[in-house]
Amino acid sequence: MRASLSFPLWRPLMQATVPQSTGPLAETSTGPEVSIVMPCLNEARTVGRCVEKAVHALQELGINGEVVVADNGSTDGSQTIAREHGARVIDVERRGYGSALQAGIAAARGTYVIMGDADDSYDFSRIEPFVSKLRAGHDLVMGNRFQGGILPGAMPWSHRYIGNPILSGILNLFFHTPIHDAHCGLRGFRKDAYARLGLTTPGMEFASEMVVKASMQRQKITEVPIVLHPDGRDRPPHLRSFRDGWRHLRFLLLHCPLWLYLVPAALLLVVGSGLMAWLTAGPRSIGGVTFDVHTMLLGSLCLILGYQTVWYWAYARYYGWTHNMQPEQTWSKRFIDYFYLERGLLFGLGLLLTGIGLNVWLVWQWRDANWGPLQVQLTMRWALWGFTTMVVGAQTMFGSFFLGVLKMAGKT
Repeated sequence: MRASLSFPLWRPLMQATVPQSTGPLAETSTGPEVSIVMPCLNEARTVGRCVEKAVHALQELGINGEVVVADNGSTDGSQTIAREHGARVIDVERRGYGSALQAGIAAARGTYVIMGDADDSYDFSRIEPFVSKLRAGHDLVMGNRFQGGILPGAMPWSHRYIGNPILSGILNLFFHTPIHDAHCGLRGFRKDAYARLGLTTPGMEFASEMVVKASMQRQKITEVPIVLHPDGRDRPPHLRSFRDGWRHLRFLLLHCPLWLYLVPAALLLVVGSGLMAWLTAGPRSIGGVTFDVHTMLLGSLCLILGYQTVWYWAYARYYGWTHNMQPEQTWSKRFIDYFYLERGLLFGLGLLLTGIGLNVWLVWQWRDANWGPLQVQLTMRWALWGFTTMVVGAQTMFGSFFLGVLKMAGKT
């Protein structure tokens, strides 16, 4: 049974007067079940249609709900148009897509929130799949434009075939998410699950932050197919492809020390130590190409750089734990806890003394040669091992001190 509903133009809040919806988590007796939140910045041509579609969708589905427009400083009368079509308007001073959505979601009173742009590229009359998935117990429901369909002119080819696939692929690789369209702007979520994410980014990277942190917290995530329409604006979009694409990529890298630091470090360490060990006995030839001390010098550089990058990973991981940017991982936490200050100092001192010992031995060889020329092919190899272990030992000692500072700060 569906109740009829009128929407006076003067009412700031659209709320249906229908019986409580079925579903395990509906709470219409104390407030709206669904809040539809739209960020808005000079969308006078389209915001009215978007609000009207959302209002009638809630009515047709018999959902107790509201429409909230988070206005980010429009100067074209978007606020008035949104109110006239039944939305509650929230004025947001801090500029940015993420800032507008954070304010709008904070003002939303629904158990579930569905967010989407106010440019008429998303059809708010098709919210039923989102509501059904949320009622079924999912924490985050993402729209998938590639499954539902992208109408001609709705998405630039560079976004469709390059930007979105690459960024979504990186996100899935880094964070093991089940999402194939990570930057779709139409999505729904439980408001209590959203509150646990602690989202802070003010710009377009807000979309990535939501998916990343929901994945880190192992929230229940799913997708539903949606159709992307050409937007109805008469001006260029707010999105800037390269600037905003970089902001998304930067966010992903900063929140994944494993791929930013540890994977490159492991490659450098394997290559560096492998070259040094392979060339310690003397020159090697492959296919007529001879590798000698100069290649061994490259190996030393790779080993030192890789080892230093491991310490950057440790710093980033510990900072991420203590600032709620990343969850604690058992193996990495045990690894970092193992290197408490005194243990790190002893290990570093051992490496440093080994390197000094090798160089003292070279000085002794030089003395035996009456301080004359040395056999470079032999002595340079051990000199490289000596200098490398000295540098790695010093890195370990100073790195242990800095990690100790981070741990001390984390306990205060």
